Amino acid sequence: MELQLIFAISIIGLLFAVYLIRNVLKRDTGSEKMQEISNAIKEGAEAFLRRQNKTILYLAVALAAFIYIMYAIFRTPTANDPATPSQLALWTTISFIFGALCSVAAGYMGMWVAIRSNIRTAAAAMKGMNGALQTALRGGAVSGFFVVAMSLLGVAGLFTLVKVSGVTQDVTKIPLMIVGYGFGASFVALFAQLGGGIYTKAADVGADLVGKVEAGIPEDDPRNPAVIADLVGDNVGDCAGRGADLFESTAAENIGAMILAATLYKANIASMNSEGLTLLGVLLFPLVARAFGILASIVGVMIVRTNDTEDPMQALNRGFYVTATLATVGFFIASKWLLGSHYLNFFFCGAIGVLISLAFVYITQYYTEYKYRPVKYIADASQTGPATNIIAGLAIGMESTGFPALVIGAGIVSTYFIGQSTGLKDAGLFGTAVATMGMLGSAAYILAMDTFGPITDNAGGIIEMSQQEESVRMKTDRLDAVGNTTKALTKGYAVGSAALAAFLLFGAYIDEVKNYMPSFQGVINLDKPEVFVGALLGAMLVIIFSSFAIKAVGKAAYAIINNVREQFKNNPGIMLGTSKPDYGQCVDIATKSALRKMVVPGLLVVGMTIGVGLVFKWIYYWGGGINNPTGALGAEVVGGYLMVGTITGILFALFMNNGGGAWDNAKKFIETGAYGGKKSDPHKASVVGDTVGDPFKDTAGPSLHVLIKLLATLTLVLAPLFI
Repeated sequence: MELQLIFAISIIGLLFAVYLIRNVLKRDTGSEKMQEISNAIKEGAEAFLRRQNKTILYLAVALAAFIYIMYAIFRTPTANDPATPSQLALWTTISFIFGALCSVAAGYMGMWVAIRSNIRTAAAAMKGMNGALQTALRGGAVSGFFVVAMSLLGVAGLFTLVKVSGVTQDVTKIPLMIVGYGFGASFVALFAQLGGGIYTKAADVGADLVGKVEAGIPEDDPRNPAVIADLVGDNVGDCAGRGADLFESTAAENIGAMILAATLYKANIASMNSEGLTLLGVLLFPLVARAFGILASIVGVMIVRTNDTEDPMQALNRGFYVTATLATVGFFIASKWLLGSHYLNFFFCGAIGVLISLAFVYITQYYTEYKYRPVKYIADASQTGPATNIIAGLAIGMESTGFPALVIGAGIVSTYFIGQSTGLKDAGLFGTAVATMGMLGSAAYILAMDTFGPITDNAGGIIEMSQQEESVRMKTDRLDAVGNTTKALTKGYAVGSAALAAFLLFGAYIDEVKNYMPSFQGVINLDKPEVFVGALLGAMLVIIFSSFAIKAVGKAAYAIINNVREQFKNNPGIMLGTSKPDYGQCVDIATKSALRKMVVPGLLVVGMTIGVGLVFKWIYYWGGGINNPTGALGAEVVGGYLMVGTITGILFALFMNNGGGAWDNAKKFIETGAYGGKKSDPHKASVVGDTVGDPFKDTAGPSLHVLIKLLATLTLVLAPLFI
């Protein structure tokens, strides 16, 4: 019954996405000039994604072969293995490949619709705000529903395949055999986010510094040779990259929650059976709860509407509130149906997860919307030049980590103790897992708001480049500013869910190690020098990774800036409007740079994690193994590495996301006329600050969301190799 419901609602989600595609594609596509610009964006985005996906899939195949060989040949079997070494290797590898393919598909579908929604949003803005808002949101929602529905279908489908194959008779072992699905999705998402982020911010920085600051021309001016590359970047970074990011989030967290659900059931079999609860029902509860979230998001998307006088952000917020409320109702139904007499405790845990998502939306809006103090503070600092703008932006970014950390801490502690108060063994960790499911209940709607951002950004560019009336540009500017905020709050939401999920997945990792090695007590002791060093390496990884990502943007932007300067110098007719720039040169430079520079930081994460686990495993056995009571298992060292790396990653991601978003909207606030408006000295200073924040908020920050979850899924998959 539970599986049928999950499959049915997931298919409804996919069918709704198809309906949205048809609804958006039948809308007006504007003038011939607008179509010409849109086609250039579309061609550049699709060409980049084809080349990027080809590179990623080569890397994924190589890693899949490594996983199979390590599991089938080099790993020592244990009495608690869920299957034979060859079977375990086969299913782990299959789930890894399947997760990678689904992640690629989810990212591509989101971008495919976005690059066809931009021109329709631009054309709708010429008639009114409501049409433009609905077109952009519905175009973005396609990505949201594909991501969430495919994640559920993938996990439920793999679970069913392993179950009917008869590989194991113990259903609680199945989640351990399909953890590769989350790892495959995370692996693809890291490279998709890195590659897209490097591309988009290199193009954006190049376009802004030479176009706005040096040449003094408006944003998205057709005379800027980097403008098409910039608009392409919005799609490959913010649509395809974020789609893959949230796909891996939902996939990894679904499997982690199932592992903890299995532990809960096994630890309380007598109590569960006395209440008539079934193993399958408890195990699939996370997926059922998430499925109800799809139905809630459908209603939320369909009720959004506005007019030419209302702030579009209010309309989007209304849709979010409705989605969150209905998702909470769905959570109550799933809890009462599948969790027995303790359903109220777990429902409260889920409700806290929903409240955490609301808190992150408000906190992120406060730090990134230009009607609040933080952004106005940065704009005010721009009056005295770029240096004070940058100082103010760094300070706001650091300040913005405070409230989210308190919210995350309160959420983890409260849900742990609410779960524990049921009296069930191991219910505390399951309570935090349920909170994560509650937070992800509105994931489809949140992702719709995220993809709304690049669609409206592109729409504004099309209006500017096709030289439409100023009144139309004012509408798209307002939508673009709202889109900037929705992108920022989605990043905050992603970090919040990653933080809760990190605790969930850390618990799943400990459970997995105990399953394979019952003598392990589940304690990560930082007092042991090996564990402390592992923790130190985890923190270092986050900082070095961020450095690689930011440097990659800087180097690629340098090449684009030089190209734009050369085109202006060698072809004076560009600035006079008598000749067209060569947009293709900047697109090609950004593409080559992004694909070349995404590989090293991505492989660093995988290679360093494997290295830490295997090196400290060998040190443990070289030092006497179980005969050395003060030694640390390789799996224990990896636990410290995972824990501290995750905490550092969460704080760095918050700092970069919110700081970058605040810098961007400080520039947009000045462009509304504050402090002299466009072309003033404060505006030029804010552009410099925005370019500093660009690789923070759209490259390193979002990539850290993926890194956090990749560390968790990678350690889950490879845990048996570290014992």
